[in-house]
Amino acid sequence: MDTAKRQIDQLRKELNKHNYNYYVLNQPTISDYDFDMKMKELERLEQAHPEFDDPYSPTHRVGSDISKGFVQWVHKRSMLSLSNTYSISEVEDFIRRVNEGLMGEPFQIVGEMKYDGTSISLTYEHGRLVRAVTRGDGTQGDVVTDNVITIRSIPLQLQGEGWPDEFEIRGEIVLPWNAFDRLNAEREFNEEPLFANPRNAAAGTLKLQNSAEVARRGLDAVFYYLLGDNLPADNHYDNMMAARSWGFKIAPVMSLMTTIKEVDEFIEYWDVKRKELPMATDGLVFKINSLRQQLNLGFTAKSPRWATAYKFQAERALTKLKFVSFEVGRTGVVTPVANLEPVLLSGTIVKRASLHNEDIIRQLDIHEDDMLYVEKGGEIIPKITGVDMAQRQPGSNIVEFVKACPVCGTKLVRMEGEAAWMCPNKFGCAPQISGRIEHFVGRRMMNIDGIGEEMAVILYKNGWVCDPADLYELDRHRESMLKLQGMGPRTIERMLEGIKASKQVPFDRVLYALSIPYLGETSSKKVARSLRNIDAVISADVDTLCAIEDIGPRIAQSIIDYFNNPVNRVIVDRLRNAGLQMAMPESAQSGQGNLFAGKSIVISGTFSMHSRDEYKEMIERYGGKNVGSVSKKTDFILAGENMGPSKLEKAKSLGVQLIDEETFLSMLSNNACTFKIEVQKFR
Repeated sequence: MDTAKRQIDQLRKELNKHNYNYYVLNQPTISDYDFDMKMKELERLEQAHPEFDDPYSPTHRVGSDISKGFVQWVHKRSMLSLSNTYSISEVEDFIRRVNEGLMGEPFQIVGEMKYDGTSISLTYEHGRLVRAVTRGDGTQGDVVTDNVITIRSIPLQLQGEGWPDEFEIRGEIVLPWNAFDRLNAEREFNEEPLFANPRNAAAGTLKLQNSAEVARRGLDAVFYYLLGDNLPADNHYDNMMAARSWGFKIAPVMSLMTTIKEVDEFIEYWDVKRKELPMATDGLVFKINSLRQQLNLGFTAKSPRWATAYKFQAERALTKLKFVSFEVGRTGVVTPVANLEPVLLSGTIVKRASLHNEDIIRQLDIHEDDMLYVEKGGEIIPKITGVDMAQRQPGSNIVEFVKACPVCGTKLVRMEGEAAWMCPNKFGCAPQISGRIEHFVGRRMMNIDGIGEEMAVILYKNGWVCDPADLYELDRHRESMLKLQGMGPRTIERMLEGIKASKQVPFDRVLYALSIPYLGETSSKKVARSLRNIDAVISADVDTLCAIEDIGPRIAQSIIDYFNNPVNRVIVDRLRNAGLQMAMPESAQSGQGNLFAGKSIVISGTFSMHSRDEYKEMIERYGGKNVGSVSKKTDFILAGENMGPSKLEKAKSLGVQLIDEETFLSMLSNNACTFKIEVQKFR
């Protein structure tokens, strides 16, 4: 028995090594025949000794034809998207912002290829793959471990040494060009619809319920970021080199740079050479190398400040305009859309492109039946960039913007200083109503499961939900909903459970969910944290609102106008009566002991233990107020390394206290109600 176990372990080790040599290094050291013979021997031994079965054995790489549904998994660390740039000058602006954020501290930039596939997050424990999760919405994704196991370039058991006991590695699941061409050739032979591009094919393949078919299609993977608490190095580049030694396929295009000139040369080189790569690419990625500097630069709500993507120049095509349609959004803005003769662009078929507003139509001088130039911004969003005047039909009419709402017929209005025309019939225009319902239930708002765009329209058209407050009375329509085709008991129960759970959503997200014009996610959070409850928001005047960070006159007036409308006030009162959170929790209001209550605090310099954003969060959580400039009203400065000289000089002249990072964290751990800090002596 021990002999069989040793033979099985040895064969698994050998086959994993040969898989790595073949699929990662592209340097096979054994013939296909010899590899197959070893695999057959392992299969024979495993069948004879089922007690030694291992789901990560090389014999299981072929997948299973048993269908399995995907379960959701919340990411331990959010999978944010990158900000995009489309020119070398924009990349240079990114580098300058980094330089300002690091206050002149030297930094290295890592340049990488941006592969065009579908994002994946792998978690390893004790050197073994334990979970593979798609990006999803960035907060949670689908567990696709069974399918990922079939990708032979992904190590199931790590080689080498030095890996952390637990870590996460992120990358891109791709379908190489040769596999893509082979797959489409098969589909064409079988008279099946062809995949538009390798990205769509990779994403669709990864979500198949049949892992045997996944294995057959030939997916690959390239990895680009390592996360964990005990990483081997304090910088991105060395961590990726370590991951390569553990068996991961790391992007071969990875360069360290220190100057804008080097970055420019990197872009110019790969803008041409990328076309020779075996996988589809859609740009380059630039990251700050130091993990400490990444921490100090922090994140915006959507993307890290320490990285950016450079998108290759968009592909351009010429196609005929069929007609212009006019579509109404949840805020009432009417958007013109060019409906086009289908055209292949950057690997996808384009049939529609937004014209944004009347001014764009006039600037481009678009006439009926024109031949239009269409591009894909960042190779994702189609946009009209020009007209081929040589092909314009004699006597063709200019495209006229509609004067009335295309849905409800209400005369459109144009707000002063705005380019957009709007339908003012907010409470009688169907797409505005269903759009606000759809926004309200969204994941970043109330996160009500089971209600999307289509369901929001169904609920509205049947008269069950005409405003967000109606959602909390939906249970009384249960019998009517059951009569609707496709609306089964489980569907209804899922919606009702999601509605009930939404009553625990915090106040800042409730405020965002109300669809107040111009009030976004970040500004909603700032208003909620500053004013604390809905009654204070309702009664706030322009001056009170404008005193809140990042709230200007336009947002302030929009908030006031919203709550001055009696219909909105009734909806809010009904939501309050339904049990929604209309105030920040006590801990957020009192600040966990009011440690910094009433105090204005400036953050300056760079830090090693937390990012600036994290420190701002701590200050707000403990009742303090973050301010951007030093004044006589500043209570103290949280001072890191490389503090700005102007702030230091002003603090010196005003006698403002400075505290360092360790002292600040010590204050939080003690959670004292009062504190004393010795004024640092200025030299």
